[in-house]
Amino acid sequence: MKASDLFVKILENKWVETIYWVPGEENLDLLESLSHSSIKLVLTRNEQTAVFMAATYGRLTGKTGVALATLWPGATNMMTGVAYAQLWGMPIIVITGQKPQNRSKQWAFQIIDVVGMMKPVTKWATNIPSGERIPYILENAFRIAEDEKPGAVHLELAEDIAGEQVPEKYSIVDLGTQKIRRPVVDYKWIPLLIEEMQKAKAPIILIGAGANRKRITTYLTKFIEKYNIPYFTSQMGKGVVAGRQENFLGTAALTSGDYIHDAIAESDLILSIGYDNAEKPTDILGINGKPVININFVKSNFDYVYSPYLDIIWDIGNVFWQLCESEIDSSNWDFEKIYEINKRNQSLIAGNLKLEDEFSHMMPRKLANDLREVLADDDILTLDNGLYKVWLARNYPARRPNTILLDNALATMGAGYASAMEAKRLNPDKKVVCVTGDGGLVMNLGDLETIVRMKLDMTIVVLNNSSYGMIKWKQEDAGFGDYGLDFGNPDFVKMAESFWARGYKVEKKEDFKQTLEKSLWEKWLTIIDLDFDYPRDGKIL
Repeated sequence: MKASDLFVKILENKWVETIYWVPGEENLDLLESLSHSSIKLVLTRNEQTAVFMAATYGRLTGKTGVALATLWPGATNMMTGVAYAQLWGMPIIVITGQKPQNRSKQWAFQIIDVVGMMKPVTKWATNIPSGERIPYILENAFRIAEDEKPGAVHLELAEDIAGEQVPEKYSIVDLGTQKIRRPVVDYKWIPLLIEEMQKAKAPIILIGAGANRKRITTYLTKFIEKYNIPYFTSQMGKGVVAGRQENFLGTAALTSGDYIHDAIAESDLILSIGYDNAEKPTDILGINGKPVININFVKSNFDYVYSPYLDIIWDIGNVFWQLCESEIDSSNWDFEKIYEINKRNQSLIAGNLKLEDEFSHMMPRKLANDLREVLADDDILTLDNGLYKVWLARNYPARRPNTILLDNALATMGAGYASAMEAKRLNPDKKVVCVTGDGGLVMNLGDLETIVRMKLDMTIVVLNNSSYGMIKWKQEDAGFGDYGLDFGNPDFVKMAESFWARGYKVEKKEDFKQTLEKSLWEKWLTIIDLDFDYPRDGKIL
């Protein structure tokens, strides 16, 4: 059997449905093998988009996303997406080609140490030295990518290895491995956790990205409702538990000085669920903050900004199933002051919307409000990176799991509409909207063609202020002069039309909702060019 055929048959056996890729001549054997397989190829115009889509597949399905590119230039273009998946905890395998490793005629042309380059941003990176090793390397690649904390794996497959013949005795498609069950927490820890909670007077819950599992959502929601316990989320933990409950305190959008910090300050114990330091911690979790218990699949990364005094490790869903089955004496708990502060904060958030009344163009508070009014509970909003993300994370309630996708680990521009593409591909019956800055949109502009070719009916809202607005806002807040951050934009409406998409220009904020509603029913790619700016009061509240 040819090595590339063996490689693809193992991918099929691992239930790989889709590979996202940009081609290179070093992958031609693999491409030929894929042409005879059940695996669908999604051809993108940029390797970064391919990895962002694979990572979003990993987040939304829990299965490993797979992306493929060629050697040197393709691999370097992949790096941002690989780091994005690694920091966020999304399982992916990225495969890169390579010149023949045994009989290369081109010496150092296009050659760098891709495996060495990938090691710092992956859980595992390795070269496949022979066709005989393919079954074992792939088996370990999937295990490592999906093992907690999930993340990125890189495999390098040289073209001469892909084209070689593998003896029959080594052509093993199925190693007979079984699905691995996560270990449950040791039976001694649940009584200890209950004891710690019963000693507290106002315990609250922080939900992080690692809690984004269906089983966890079920039991965590049941636990919160049973004891009416307050909870808040990191930006990447939004939507794990529905945000409309009375005991939802909000989203921690800032490191310090945010609305919800006053409510958190009234607690005396924080149960941190699936949280990771990469999620931009609030200082209230640190060495001088509140007592924290880390309930997670992995041990905490102890630091000045995140300092749990107790780690309860492994299956989070099982922990809360056991807590729901137990009886906790909550007679000592008093959340009255926390809920009083929370009610005041909700009034402040609603009232601050009026601060934007005097401006004709859109600003972030009204943007969040309009989006929430238009989108249904199950519709999906994705965000690129910019200062608007802070307001949307706080002011846009997520009413279902995985209905708002934002990156607050790597926080890279360029990921927003790639994640929207995959969210729409996986959820064709849901409406999908991406909000991106004008800087983020043009980073992977060519993949507008990919959206149209794939017939993904989605809406991209471009926040047009002809500058790197987040940095400009911070530059001004720091008292520095206005320098080096302005650029020119194309006519986004004409640009959309050149990609066979629809385009609308919105100058006045009052026209946005109607335009958005129209775009969502047109069943095609629509780009809304929205005049936008940030408040100039120096506050992100």
